[in-house]
Amino acid sequence: MWVGWIAFDLLLGDVHSLKEKRSILRPILAGLSRRTEAAAAETGAHDLHRRAEIGVAVVAESPAHVRDVLDTAERVMAEHPEATLLSARRGLHSSDD
Repeated sequence: MWVGWIAFDLLLGDVHSLKEKRSILRPILAGLSRRTEAAAAETGAHDLHRRAEIGVAVVAESPAHVRDVLDTAERVMAEHPEATLLSARRGLHSSDD
């Protein structure tokens, strides 16, 4: 079994409240979950209006499949003009680790 994750550090556009931030993040998270069939959630910077951290996690039989899903998640994230992708960090672990 292989477990992979990717964490995106985002800068949001003209956002003035946490409510506006959530209205931007909600469709991004739904799209990530739908298109990657992986778990996606806001994982950091909860109290900052213009910053967000989104995490995506996947469990699969092979490391190649995990990498494919994480690559797809990064492409999906880059498609959203309302959020600038500042960085993406990845991890990949085997159940034998």
